[in-house]
Amino acid sequence: MEPGNQQLLSAFLGYLASERQLSVHTLANYRRDLERLDQQLQELGCPGWQTLSENNLRRAVGRLHGNGLSGRSLQRMLSAVRSFYRYLTREGVVSHNPALAIQAPKSSRRLPQTLDVDQIDALLERETEDPLQLRDLAIMELLYSSGLRVSELVSLNLVDLDFSDASLVVTGKGRKTRVLPVGRKALAALERWFKVRSGLVRPDETALFVGRRGTRLTTRAVEQRLARQGEQQGVNGRVYPHRLRHSFASHMLESSSDLRAVQELLGHADIGTTQVYTHLDFQHLMDVYERAHPRARRKKE
Repeated sequence: MEPGNQQLLSAFLGYLASERQLSVHTLANYRRDLERLDQQLQELGCPGWQTLSENNLRRAVGRLHGNGLSGRSLQRMLSAVRSFYRYLTREGVVSHNPALAIQAPKSSRRLPQTLDVDQIDALLERETEDPLQLRDLAIMELLYSSGLRVSELVSLNLVDLDFSDASLVVTGKGRKTRVLPVGRKALAALERWFKVRSGLVRPDETALFVGRRGTRLTTRAVEQRLARQGEQQGVNGRVYPHRLRHSFASHMLESSSDLRAVQELLGHADIGTTQVYTHLDFQHLMDVYERAHPRARRKKE
């Protein structure tokens, strides 16, 4: 990356960290996407962000797509470029945003993987006295009960949970907080975890969930533990935090059809992000319809 380009990118990332307060993970995504695009632009003979034209950006996107980058990845990249150029315009570095009129190639939208209610029960309805198993059960119950992101889960502190009110204060993307309900079974699992937590935690640790060393769990540790739990219980497919979040959203929509409420619970800024779950709900309705309607049942072979 050219020195001038690196300076502009570093300033932009600093702005995202300090003013937008984005997570380290999100910042890494911005950096990776913009550096990848910058490399492609330089190969096309367009070395500077300040001189980038709409036509050259379109050529770079086309080249990246031709080299196998998916439409979804290109959409994210273009979103990063738009944000970058909004910042550059605000700072007076450029006078136009070359990414505004460019659309990424369309790609089929993958439906989120979910667990059905029987799989959830197989995963969560267990008796154990092992402290780490009790912690894992509390984690899974909370992910499924309240639809948390794994980053939100690992950032939880003791003070964020209110047993008397059955509620939880969660800090999501952009440091936005929301108050979520906690279900009865999740509260019971958390109470069982609290009874053994003191035997693991360091005296000054405020995290709700800790590991063997008594310190806050990482997202990677949670992912590994959930994958292991899924294997041990024979769940079909890999169990991971976002799959429990997807299951929460899908089951809530199946029962309530209240898209706005599910949007608020998930902490989605755009309801369009939540609407992917309506496709899952429609699939569920189609299954019910084909089983129940006398003129829709499939013939037995």
